[in-house]
Amino acid sequence: MVSIGYFLSSEEHGPRELVKQARWAERAGFERLWISDHYHPWNREQGNSPFVWSVIGALSEVTSLPITTAVTCPTLRIHPAVVAQAAATAAVQCRGGFTLGVGTGEALNEHIFGDPWPSAPERLEMLEEAVEVMRALWTGEEVSHRGEHYTVENARLYTVPPSPVPVYVSAFGPKAAEVAGRIGDGLCSTMPDSALLAKFRAAGGAGKPTQAGFKVCHASSAEAAVKTAHRLWANEQLPGELAQVLPTPRHFEQASELVTEDMVASALPVGPDPGPYLDRVREFADAGYDEVYVNQIGPDQERFFSFWAESVAPELTGAVAARGGVR
Repeated sequence: MVSIGYFLSSEEHGPRELVKQARWAERAGFERLWISDHYHPWNREQGNSPFVWSVIGALSEVTSLPITTAVTCPTLRIHPAVVAQAAATAAVQCRGGFTLGVGTGEALNEHIFGDPWPSAPERLEMLEEAVEVMRALWTGEEVSHRGEHYTVENARLYTVPPSPVPVYVSAFGPKAAEVAGRIGDGLCSTMPDSALLAKFRAAGGAGKPTQAGFKVCHASSAEAAVKTAHRLWANEQLPGELAQVLPTPRHFEQASELVTEDMVASALPVGPDPGPYLDRVREFADAGYDEVYVNQIGPDQERFFSFWAESVAPELTGAVAARGGVR
């Protein structure tokens, strides 16, 4: 059974707007929340980047939906001992309904102190050690750690949830999928890639939850939706490792000049027809994901939630559930 959640975009909306969207999402029948964790937006048109831990605290007071960060980088900008404290507090606030999604990060967010940007293999090593540090602290015991990348001395968390915080690891390639299967309690991704899931499961992820998310743009016409999506999220169509290595929103804007409206139109469900939205959810369900998260691009959020509840969710429940898929 695939559970459908809503993806809160911290790059595109301020903290109060995100809280409002969480309320709307729950009323529209979404069952869980993703929330991005960024220091910068991808481009200046998006225009936001609130501190995710403050927003999660507010969300915990207005919604009962479980929340996952998608994703936090606990390695460079914030020491894993501090992320461990933030995640433990979030888990208490959310009454256990909090999952820490982690990944190796992007230079866009993590280079701000001027440190060299590590290679991808080194970032995976750092992530693995960071998870080890956080799990030790979530025991509530005093922790001292001297590793390859991190030192912790006489640290103890006094506010901890009854159970350790689940850690889901982000993966976009086979090496990261192997690490996710080996050290993660679950997997996060944005690709309907059954081979990636197979790699994750073969590496130790069999039976562990899997999450994935994608963007859409509902509007009164497909043409209007494409223009909005292209203006705000052309960066989504950049190839290769650019998303990991470009350091500023300005650089993403320059690279995104190569992305056309036609490229965006062919990549995203857009416009008033529920069909493409249904097809995309089915694509992720068929790949084998347990949880699928949807993000509406643009300012017309309340209209999207009405559209989803009235036009997409009923069809989705009937069509995909008949194939053994969605609740």
